[in-house]
Amino acid sequence: QVQLVESGGGLVQAGGSLRLSCAASGSILSIYDMGWYRQSPGKQRELVAVIRGGGGSTNYADSVKGRFTISRDNAKNTVYLQMNSLKPEDTAVYYCNLYQVRMTYSVENYWGQGTQVTVSS
Repeated sequence: QVQLVESGGGLVQAGGSLRLSCAASGSILSIYDMGWYRQSPGKQRELVAVIRGGGGSTNYADSVKGRFTISRDNAKNTVYLQMNSLKPEDTAVYYCNLYQVRMTYSVENYWGQGTQVTVSS
């Protein structure tokens, strides 16, 4: 099992910044992907950003490109999401995700408890 603990959400005015953190612990493999998703009321959970294990390549939702930056500290098994130029439409619950595949090809997908980000206009 893997545990994910998120922190850093809160209330910010439009144009402001927030930094989310997610620390992973437990049965973590040497290579794993970590990402951030978000969900606002009445909408499906959507991918915000992902950072791959191994090479560290990243992908972002079009809506956050140029404003958000995902990074990771492998020594701490922690992923960060730096959010700048926040907009009211960024308001959502943000979830951390860890994805890994064991040598038995068993896929494991873990989620954090979610952290609320509210951007006021």
